[in-house]
Amino acid sequence: MSLFDPLVLLLIAAGLYMAWNIGANDLANAMGTSVGSGALSIKQVIIIAAVFEFAGAVFFGKRVTSTIAKGIVPIDTISLLDSHLVAIGMLAAILAASFWITLATFYNLPVSTTHSIVGAVLGFGLIAAYKGIIAFSDIQWGVLLKIVGSWLVSPLLGALLAFLIFSLIRHFILQKTDDPYKIENKFVILQIMTACYIAFAHGSNDVANAVGPLYAGLNALGLAGIEIPLWVMVVGGFGMVLGLATWGYRVIETIGTKITELTPTRGFSAEFATASVVVLHSFSSLPISTTHTLVGSVIGVGLAGGLAAVDLSVIWKIIASWVVTVPIAALTSALIFTGLLGIGI
Repeated sequence: MSLFDPLVLLLIAAGLYMAWNIGANDLANAMGTSVGSGALSIKQVIIIAAVFEFAGAVFFGKRVTSTIAKGIVPIDTISLLDSHLVAIGMLAAILAASFWITLATFYNLPVSTTHSIVGAVLGFGLIAAYKGIIAFSDIQWGVLLKIVGSWLVSPLLGALLAFLIFSLIRHFILQKTDDPYKIENKFVILQIMTACYIAFAHGSNDVANAVGPLYAGLNALGLAGIEIPLWVMVVGGFGMVLGLATWGYRVIETIGTKITELTPTRGFSAEFATASVVVLHSFSSLPISTTHTLVGSVIGVGLAGGLAAVDLSVIWKIIASWVVTVPIAALTSALIFTGLLGIGI
């Protein structure tokens, strides 16, 4: 099979579409604090993302990609039985996750692309188990629980770290000056630096949500070896930057302006906390939700100014979208996978 086979081209196109969705939703919410605080314009954010997101994806994204590709469903076992089946399953997973993220972005909701793709891959695995291709016990439930646990821990870590950072800045800097505004202006530079940091961190972790299933499909078809091809990572990095540039403004508005009022010091605190938590998990090969971490960090910063500073109605709306993401992605993936098998792709 060659790269120009229709199934392979569909996989690559779906991977690019998923990367575009990640840029429009997940990368947008990662960079939303910079725009919301006034530190950067959307055009400037796109330029920063183009450089640092791409670098994080291409040079540091392979560890998490391997977890998404083969760490949940026993892809190698299925591949030995029917490599074509793996490619179809990965195509179904990418499409299911992408459709859900597109819908969420349309409604300005920052959902977890990590939740989406993990749920979608799980949906494929469950159908494979139902059909007797693998056993239900073959699904790596321990890895899945570890990933789910990180989704609960990461927003709490983000909130705590952001709360502490901003509290220290407010106590030792803002309350010690007669002019808290030039201070804020000085933090614009620091926030630009943290914007670069968070773009790199996001690329290193969340690119896996697009290229992990793509790589798994290519690997099963004999078009990718043990080492993830560089061009696959490039597809992911390019797609994410494109998504931010073309449709990211919708989620940027929610994160940057609707949860709590953001200033450069608050934005710096949220971004630094988020990027630190994400890079830590990328190093440990765990795919965590940048969305959950960032929203937790923004809430932490808001709580430093008192509960009244946080718009709880927006937060509950976001949390509701988080809760339904995994089951919707899993169900959609299962339906698409079954449908593709039915039409004989």
